[in-house]
Amino acid sequence: MRFMVMIKADERTEAGVLPTEEELTAMGRYNEELVKAGVLLAGEGLHSSAKGARVVFSDGVPSVIDGPFAEAKELVAGFWLLDVKSKEEAIEWVKRVPCTEGVEVTIEIRQVHEVDDFGEAFTPELRAKDQELREKEEQLRLAVRDDR
Repeated sequence: MRFMVMIKADERTEAGVLPTEEELTAMGRYNEELVKAGVLLAGEGLHSSAKGARVVFSDGVPSVIDGPFAEAKELVAGFWLLDVKSKEEAIEWVKRVPCTEGVEVTIEIRQVHEVDDFGEAFTPELRAKDQELREKEEQLRLAVRDDR
């Protein structure tokens, strides 16, 4: 089971305040634990919403709204993508996230849909095309990494 773990933004992250060396060190240790346990698929911090944009579709027509966005607590400041056995295991990992004393942090955990979740609507043809795209994506990612 894959879970997206999202660290909610706050006034600090939206102001562009970067983590201290102590916070980065603690987070590095935590990420290393995730890697050693074989559960970390991805994890990154995000720039503030001031550097972002939203694309809103109305009747199929897109319009772009540049950040910053209101309600920092509704925004995402960073994420991990974990591959674990259950929601309970994801919760146990999240309870170990290093957090700075005196700072309130909210972390949301959401399960990622798997192919079988879509039932009959995800036909064998669609599944094959999805698998083909995933394989191409992996090949491109490896090729780009080799070019660096």
